Amino acid sequence: MHALRVRVGLLGLALLAGLSAPATATAAPAAPAPTVEELRLDKAVPQEILTRSGFDAVAPRLARLLTDARSYAQARRIVVREGTALWRRAVDRAQGRGPAGGDLSRDDDRPLYWARLGLSREVRTWEPEFGLGEAQRSALLDSLERTSRGQTGIGYPRTGGLKRVLVTGFDPFTLDRDIRISNPSGASALALDGTVIETADGPARVEAVVFPVRWRDFAEGTVERTLRPYLPRVDLFATVSQGRVGRFDVERTNGAWRGGFADNENVGDTGTIPVADPAGQPQWTTTTLPYTAITAAGTGRFPVYDNTSVTEIPAGGTAPVVRPDGPTAGSLARAGGGGDYLSNEIAYRATLLRDRLGLHERLPGGHVHTPVLQFGAGNTTEVTDPEFVRNRLDIVAQVRAILAVAAGE
Repeated sequence: MHALRVRVGLLGLALLAGLSAPATATAAPAAPAPTVEELRLDKAVPQEILTRSGFDAVAPRLARLLTDARSYAQARRIVVREGTALWRRAVDRAQGRGPAGGDLSRDDDRPLYWARLGLSREVRTWEPEFGLGEAQRSALLDSLERTSRGQTGIGYPRTGGLKRVLVTGFDPFTLDRDIRISNPSGASALALDGTVIETADGPARVEAVVFPVRWRDFAEGTVERTLRPYLPRVDLFATVSQGRVGRFDVERTNGAWRGGFADNENVGDTGTIPVADPAGQPQWTTTTLPYTAITAAGTGRFPVYDNTSVTEIPAGGTAPVVRPDGPTAGSLARAGGGGDYLSNEIAYRATLLRDRLGLHERLPGGHVHTPVLQFGAGNTTEVTDPEFVRNRLDIVAQVRAILAVAAGE
């Protein structure tokens, strides 16, 4: 009996211990590691760009605020506020408002890019005491992405007689080739957001957003989610990206094909562009921008071309063929005028959305490729130089002039 009482007592203690121990099955998962894109932050060039623009304090501020957060709801409010503030700060800096924060020229888009990655790394690796589920962390990162890219801040005044223009740009890319790279389409978005441009048909208000150079975001519908509420309400849209050396191109035709070039996460993807309702997906979409007027106008020092070339697999064929005058009937897309990377894809998605909304006949829209932004001759190490700044300013000014021509038609 004594032995039985001991065994029962030990069993009771074990049960009590089990009831009082934390349930490991419901514990929050460990925070994920930084992404390939975020890990580039530790290199010298990003740190120099952040320091020379005053954006080096952005991520540490978010880290301090998250440390004090006591709930997911509070954390979400912090992330939304800081993401929104980063976008507004970058726009203000580009447009000459507030302190420059350092000697880096105000037209530079790179402080926004690297500061955003600093914020996302803080959110991605944050482990609060109250626990953070995978879905909650993903939602915080999504809120940060959208707010810090201007995607939640699109707003046109109700003033009568003011045309509405929507412009998109991109992050820097090919950073493993040269981590100093800037993207003039992103710089154009910052310079133009919220501004009014004069056109032959009266003033036009421009709203701008920036998209990531990541295949997965596009597959998840970031372009459609951002543009769908606004395309029925605008008078013109232009997706803009960096393209060829020394020239602008208005891309006539966009193809439904991903060519597999590595994105900013070093991921490539090859195949048909994934969209909703793939059964009704066309191989090609076309611009409705007034390309004849744009190419004829004197918009700046770079020539502007109406690019009609595509690469297709002809109907009944098996090998890709370059067509300088556009696709033939029944062909399969292998590259639009803008290639087979995310420049082509944003053009394809935006113009397909335009068509699916029944706006093809009334809404001018399509893709504009800027010249490649080049450093001055001999500069292989410095993060900026006078020729680099001049080139970016000239490209941004010409994007503005192209939009003025297009909106005035």
